[in-house]
Amino acid sequence: MKEKFNVLGMSCAACVSHVEKSVMGVNGVISCDVNLLKNSMTVEYDSNVCNSTSIINAVNKEGYKASSINNKQNINTLENKKDYSLLKLIIAFVFLLMIMYITMGHMMLNWPIFDCFNHKINPMGYALIQMLLVLPILYIYRNYFINGFLKLVRKNPNMDSLIAIGAFASMGYGIFALFMISLGYINYAHNLYFESAGMILTLVSLGKFLEGASKKKTTSAITKLMDLAPKRATILADGKEIEIDSKDVKIKDIVIVKKGGAIPIDGIVIEGAAAVDQSSITGEPIPEVKKIGDEVYSATIINQGYLKIEATKVGEDTSIANIIKLVDEASNSKAPISRLADKISGVFVPIILLISLVTFGFNMIMNRDVSVSLDFAITVVVIACPCALGLATPVAIMVASGKGATNGLLIKDAKILEKAHKVDTVVLDKTGTITLGRPLVTDFVIYDDSNDLLSCVYSIENMSEHPIATSIIKYAEENKARLYDVLDFKSLDGKGIIGKVNDNEYKIGNYEFIRELDIDSSDFKDKYNSLSNEGKTPLFVVKNGSVVAIIAVKDIIKDNAKAAITELKNNKIDVIMLTGDNNITANVIASEVGITKVISDVHPTDKLEVINNLAKQGKKCAMVGDGINDAPALMGAYLGIAIGAGADIALESSDIVLVKNELIDVLNAINLRKKTMKTIKMNLFWAFFYNLICVIIATGIFYPSFYINPMIGSLAMSISSVTVVLNALTINLFKPKRIKKDDITKEVGNMNTFVIKVSGMMCKHCKANAEKACMAIAGVESAAADLDNQTVTVVAASNVSLEALKKAILDAGYEVL
Repeated sequence: MKEKFNVLGMSCAACVSHVEKSVMGVNGVISCDVNLLKNSMTVEYDSNVCNSTSIINAVNKEGYKASSINNKQNINTLENKKDYSLLKLIIAFVFLLMIMYITMGHMMLNWPIFDCFNHKINPMGYALIQMLLVLPILYIYRNYFINGFLKLVRKNPNMDSLIAIGAFASMGYGIFALFMISLGYINYAHNLYFESAGMILTLVSLGKFLEGASKKKTTSAITKLMDLAPKRATILADGKEIEIDSKDVKIKDIVIVKKGGAIPIDGIVIEGAAAVDQSSITGEPIPEVKKIGDEVYSATIINQGYLKIEATKVGEDTSIANIIKLVDEASNSKAPISRLADKISGVFVPIILLISLVTFGFNMIMNRDVSVSLDFAITVVVIACPCALGLATPVAIMVASGKGATNGLLIKDAKILEKAHKVDTVVLDKTGTITLGRPLVTDFVIYDDSNDLLSCVYSIENMSEHPIATSIIKYAEENKARLYDVLDFKSLDGKGIIGKVNDNEYKIGNYEFIRELDIDSSDFKDKYNSLSNEGKTPLFVVKNGSVVAIIAVKDIIKDNAKAAITELKNNKIDVIMLTGDNNITANVIASEVGITKVISDVHPTDKLEVINNLAKQGKKCAMVGDGINDAPALMGAYLGIAIGAGADIALESSDIVLVKNELIDVLNAINLRKKTMKTIKMNLFWAFFYNLICVIIATGIFYPSFYINPMIGSLAMSISSVTVVLNALTINLFKPKRIKKDDITKEVGNMNTFVIKVSGMMCKHCKANAEKACMAIAGVESAAADLDNQTVTVVAASNVSLEALKKAILDAGYEVL
């Protein structure tokens, strides 16, 4: 099982390494991902071997404080704990400025100072006042010493240990100098280190404060997502409306949502109608009209209307909860590229301490000056920054996960980052991915004189759940067909269906299905080929062994499919269409969207084999699909991408989910991952480069020509951490590509454009309603309503008439002028 824990007391990458090592040492633990950014860890373990208590004890033993994230008492304690970091920083700076005035005022402008504190007149008073002024700073930031030395004693030194050692050495030498001054050695007044101790603690804390402020920006997207989830719900109980917590709503409860309210659950509308803003889930700004039988999602908002909804998914199972969970899990996971940083972090602090000791010894030999040698040794300790190493990857992943979520791109794991930017081939399933997955009946050619053939076909197709069956059912209902009893119904996946109606056996399926049954269809082959050449999918209707009709259906291509595929190809990504359709139909659809490579006649169970064959050819394939039959291929592909409107199993099998259901988001997902990987590499380079160069300079190797003192070292260390976080925030500048309506209409050939003057459109709900009415007509490529000008602009195929469009708008309740 997987469980999440809070971990307090971590300050750098070394801490992360220590915590992970301690947890992985627990028998039964499978994996452990520690997040320095969120002070949390996710542990996968065998509950039969160990439990959360043993994991918590292992972390606590190392000097950190762990607790289960589900511990409400612990969560409340953390939430109620006030943050005094800014107040502490202000107080520390006040005392630090007073110290700096005393130590450096005479060097600046001969600022006035009491004789008792003048280093020339009273060196003892000069030293004492510095020690007294630094004591409040030491007390305020005493945790550096407590935690740092505790970790050092337990042989797990971290960044706090480096800071504690640097500040302690400065204080120790300052106290030593104080005693030497008391013995008459007044030259020691020039080598006091009290201001260094105060400066180290204050500047490091300033860096951590700025780092914390920057970190909050990295989590802002996830916070906004969490805020979307409604906290209260109104349910119908015993005929009365009762307001309760959203988490208390149960499946099958009747939830009531009115205008302006947010839907707290996923469910089915059982009463009412409303314009629902689903931008929080799909990103689509235009509200969608929901009526009885339609599905609605949590965190969507009713702009107009009223709904009664039967809850189907509640609490942690709702759409918004799953999105938050996906983003949270992704932000907690680690990319493989961070392994090198993790390995170095584990030994970073001991190596720095060793370098510091060597620096002190070397400078003592070369310069024979304790003050200079100690100066360099302290600088080495305080300038080294394991924080930058620890933050390099997680901050970038956190920002990318949030940025992706706000743009409808859900990444499930940080490991996918390194996959996405290597993709060179995109394999697209046809139905539901390139096309809308809502085929329409275009032809019903009858070769039988029976007048109830459509009713018989309707009765059998009514038993099937295939998308083509849905289109035939709709066609039959429009033509007033009747339903008969069906016996011995069978569905053969990817081939066809069989059933008995009125003592006659009917078989409905594709050409391969009929051929396998040895049914003679040679007389109808020309018609079959003619329909296929038009991009339609012909189905044979066989009655008692003889072909009696051909039904042709055609799926509608998504309006942005061609433009999206063009963009993928422009980015040097090979595009392949994978479909179970026959070769002729598949190639017609492919040619319409600009795909030249087609793999057709593929049985659902064989899609994985196709993906594996492409992998053997050295292709880094991203499989894009939405159906249950795509799940094996999505799991087997180098990168699995699920269209958000698809089946749950397809979403669970994928690496990335495209919530907006737009094909262009395949490219956006790949480009976002490329941007993230580039940022991670820049962060890691900076972290390694900074530590390598700064530590070398801090050793005093270039002294006396050039050197760094402890105060500059502590400032540099703080800046390095902030730099890494700020660089990660540049991911927020990523802009996903969107295809404008104009881009779509330019690509459509043999089309007519109609501008229809309409009266009665009052709001966005009306706008969406008019557009939806026009889009429901087969052949309409796009419809855009303009509230200001009271017009609807429609781009449609040449066979769509103006009268049909006018009638659709009139039926929607608006007047055509």
